[in-house]
Amino acid sequence: MRIIITISDYSHFRPLFFLLLSTNPRHYTDTLSPPSPATKGLTATYPPPPPYYKLYKNYATNPSSTPTLLPPIQGTYVCFGANYTTDDVLPGLEEQGVRQLYPKGNNIHFKKELRSLNRELQLHFLELADILVERPSQYARRVEEISVIFKNLHHLLNSLRPHEARATLIHVMELQIQRRKMAGEDIKRRREEAQRLLKEALVTLDGQ
Repeated sequence: MRIIITISDYSHFRPLFFLLLSTNPRHYTDTLSPPSPATKGLTATYPPPPPYYKLYKNYATNPSSTPTLLPPIQGTYVCFGANYTTDDVLPGLEEQGVRQLYPKGNNIHFKKELRSLNRELQLHFLELADILVERPSQYARRVEEISVIFKNLHHLLNSLRPHEARATLIHVMELQIQRRKMAGEDIKRRREEAQRLLKEALVTLDGQ
């Protein structure tokens, strides 16, 4: 199917023109400039695919003929001009110059520490309100303490990100298993229904 749009209609059908080009990989007429008699019959096509597919043309008969995969990147690498590392480690609070208010180590009771910091944060807000009324000039120290509590809360929540990702992945996989079981039951039910209809049809034919 060839799509031809004249210059006079191009401004009105411009959105439709690009929509058709994105959904139909066939030839189309390039009408960005007024057609001349010499170029009226010329058409433009999509560019050819990248040449990498040629490296795998003999894969079916000779799998070893394909290029070997590059090893995974280890350590640091550059992406869009910025340096990154494959060691995704959350830096500690003290490394960032922030005082840590909860115990150090790997055996942290996250729920307990988050509740403790939340209660301490509420207490500091009440004290800040009292200071703003009675001693307004001394508010800066209390604001700094509130900022430290917020940073500790934020760091604790970031420490839970791996657990959140793992729990989310488990939940997604459980949903996939449930959907596949439901699909299997639906296929079984439709198969039984089809067998029943076939048996009824055979009985009807035998009766005739």
